[in-house]
Amino acid sequence: MNETADKLFAQIPSVEVAGGHILKGTRGDRYIWGIVVLLALISLLVVYSATGSLAYKMYQGNNEVYLFRQLSFIVLGFVVIYFLHRINYTLYSRISLILYLISVPLLIYTLFFGAEINDGSRWIKLPVINMTIQTSDFARLALFMYLSRQLSRKQEVIKDFKKAFIPLIVPVFITCGLIMPANLSNALLTGATSILLLFIGRVSVKHILLVIAIALIPILLIIGVAVSTHNANTENKAANNSLAQSMQSVGRFGTWVSRVQSFMYAEEQEIPYQVQQSNIAIANGGILFGLGPGNSRQRNFLPQAYNDFIYAIIIEEYGLLGGAFVMFIYLIFLFRCIRVFRRCPYAFGAFLALGLSFTLVIQAVANMAVNVNIVPVTGVTLPLISMGGSSFLFTCASIGIVLSVARNLEQMEGRQMAAAAKANEQVV
Repeated sequence: MNETADKLFAQIPSVEVAGGHILKGTRGDRYIWGIVVLLALISLLVVYSATGSLAYKMYQGNNEVYLFRQLSFIVLGFVVIYFLHRINYTLYSRISLILYLISVPLLIYTLFFGAEINDGSRWIKLPVINMTIQTSDFARLALFMYLSRQLSRKQEVIKDFKKAFIPLIVPVFITCGLIMPANLSNALLTGATSILLLFIGRVSVKHILLVIAIALIPILLIIGVAVSTHNANTENKAANNSLAQSMQSVGRFGTWVSRVQSFMYAEEQEIPYQVQQSNIAIANGGILFGLGPGNSRQRNFLPQAYNDFIYAIIIEEYGLLGGAFVMFIYLIFLFRCIRVFRRCPYAFGAFLALGLSFTLVIQAVANMAVNVNIVPVTGVTLPLISMGGSSFLFTCASIGIVLSVARNLEQMEGRQMAAAAKANEQVV
């Protein structure tokens, strides 16, 4: 199977740009390159379908506006992947502390002065180009680079609480604590990936369990408030609504409580509109082939059909088989990244590849779980498929760094094979 796949990838022609080959010099895991290309193609198809009616309404019949916008982000994303994968990954170790120290004030600035969109202050607006950037994506990337560096440097004292655990966990708490007020789901995903990386990095299990216990406190608090304030009695609904509204003044606590209540008591109260439309879209898709490309019905009713709920559109148009295929692609990506982790002889590169791949796959699983109503609604996008933005570009940056590790590993193995062949010639 591997030989067949290698032959297929070898037959893929490079893309000529300005008399050269844009893919000339690309190295690393060719399966990961192929997965990125495949997800980008899926993104073009689904985003074009999900935004067709919106583009027609917003731009007076020009249905291709968002298609070309997504195409431009994909091209820019591939440029990011290409240049980052050409950099020796050891450079990321050297700059990881600087990037992390930059991310903390950025998160603080976003928390107090960020652009508020959909009741959350998660973005900062760049002047001149008038583009918004979600600083939590940059902070997450910087955190995993810094954690990988620290884990590689502290392996000899990794079980020590003061020498290893405290320096490792403090950055995680700072980053997640600054992300949480505006984006609880992103903070939880970042924390979960960090804990998983610490576990793989041989941090003491009892220390990890302590972190999990502390992290469960706000989650249990939200669930407790949601249960205590919920009352199926119609007479008390007004009081419950006023209580929820008063909680809105404390960041987004009221939003979290209402989402948990909507998820826990779906049979007793009205299901959120986006969940209803997502369920309808999935039901329309059926088991096999769905309604077909471009034939989605719920794209006109489903909020964020091109972003947070794009997986429901995939199932509607391509059926459960199409949805399972997309999930399979992400699992193959994780498998290839684990392979890079196992082959890499240097701890920093191994932890870096694994940490960045885990966060992307966990984010993809979280998005799919929201779309099929397994977990409460969150604002998590589907990596490389949801409509482009800063999140798309930071995802490409993460993949570029993973490919940098794979590229340098490939070069090192090539030098070792050449040295071994030369040694054999000398013996003969």
